[in-house]
Amino acid sequence: MNLFRLDASILPGNSASAEIADIAEAEWAAAHPGAPVTRRHLGTDPLPSDAWALATTAAFVPEADRTPAQLEALALAATLAEEVRNADAAIFAVPLYNWGVSQHFKSWVDLVITGTGDPTAQLLKDTPTVLATTLGGGYAPGTPREGWDHSTPYLERILGDLWEAELTVVRRELTLAASNPAMEGLRGLAEQQHKEALATARDAGRKFADR
Repeated sequence: MNLFRLDASILPGNSASAEIADIAEAEWAAAHPGAPVTRRHLGTDPLPSDAWALATTAAFVPEADRTPAQLEALALAATLAEEVRNADAAIFAVPLYNWGVSQHFKSWVDLVITGTGDPTAQLLKDTPTVLATTLGGGYAPGTPREGWDHSTPYLERILGDLWEAELTVVRRELTLAASNPAMEGLRGLAEQQHKEALATARDAGRKFADR
């Protein structure tokens, strides 16, 4: 059994998404002691910003004429795709940034898709997968920012719809309430959501650990 884990937080020492993912991983590890874990931390070790363009344009160049940079980008894309393809279970910890998906995660997705050679490849088909995603504010129906979360739908589209993972989403809002004075009135609700997210992560980890 091989677990693939990806983190995208730029604050690894204080990451709300990592806290959720850690709980799910602990449940999986308890059921599979000593099993290998393949890790990618895009926040602390981001991918080269030009890698996707180099890998993509290389497809339009005869192999003998490809530059060393293009060859390196193609090799990276193939490696990233293989890491996902080899997973027996997967955990993704991806926070929302500026109302959208993390730029590091988007770069990774683009490279993975390029590395498959098939944009419709079902890389995680029937693979038990936990998505831990966190949002600093509130985006529930009826809130002022309803509809501003442009990250979660994208994550679900890629992991669940395109790659066909057996996806469980653990979504926690209001992560900035404890530190933002303007959100003081929301701290009770934020704490409740925090507890619920951790409990959901524990349940999700136990379920996919049994697979």
